[in-house]
Amino acid sequence: MKNYFPPSELIINSDGSIFHLHVVPEALADKVILVGDPGRVETIAKHFETREFEVENREFHTVTGTFEGKRITVISTGIGCDNIDIVLNEIDALANIDFETRQVKPTLRSLDIVRIGTCGGLQEFTPEGTFIASEKSIGFDGLLNFYAGRDNVCDLDCEAAFRETMKWTGNQCIAYPYVAQASQVLLDRIAKEDMVRGITIACGGFFGPQGRELRIPLADPQQNEKIQDFEHQGLRITNFEMESSAVAGLSSLMGHKALTVCMVIANRVAGRANTNYKGSIDNLIRIVLERI
Repeated sequence: MKNYFPPSELIINSDGSIFHLHVVPEALADKVILVGDPGRVETIAKHFETREFEVENREFHTVTGTFEGKRITVISTGIGCDNIDIVLNEIDALANIDFETRQVKPTLRSLDIVRIGTCGGLQEFTPEGTFIASEKSIGFDGLLNFYAGRDNVCDLDCEAAFRETMKWTGNQCIAYPYVAQASQVLLDRIAKEDMVRGITIACGGFFGPQGRELRIPLADPQQNEKIQDFEHQGLRITNFEMESSAVAGLSSLMGHKALTVCMVIANRVAGRANTNYKGSIDNLIRIVLERI
């Protein structure tokens, strides 16, 4: 592993903040909550007793404060695993690289990272309003395949079984799916007994990759039926979203603990959706704040 990161690789702004997030190292807490929507940062931060730091740049809105004595940083990522690649690498740099020497710190910090999001339910037992904890996440995006060591943090048996179910073996047009696993510590602490545990698929898009067909026909019209029928070691695929695999996979490679929890706002089996969900997601936010 490199131990010096030149300005072209680790870009630091003139104020000492990391390039995209505009966060300075001392502002990052050990407990981090990620959300897709920049507006949801304020929804979470309104529960804080104190605030010490706030910054916005592009889709990245960050607030660090305290909740019941716990120091927490909330960051919006925008949509997609490509944005997670930016956010996870930059918060890891804030935690574990000395910005003065541009070298890895001698003692590494391990962060607790929880993504709170919304998703589409894929089973009859995941109707609108269900809270789902992603025990495993299947990445359709291919992001983790660009990093060394991906096999060490992925469930290779699940990957093989999924590819066989989807009949993707040998299909060079499909990004090789990877199966990242959540932190068991965070899963037990946050999901407890009141969230459904399952396999989440993180898609590289909202329409075709999730089996939605508007004017362009799908390459595999039976994709979602195959996904709904898949089972591995007692787990079913419970939901679609767009970030969980990168959160879990990159965190594992970096030595952080991570978990994605989502509220179902659309059930694909029933064909129903609830667009007025913003009030009810506050219940999930409170649970995470209390348990993180």
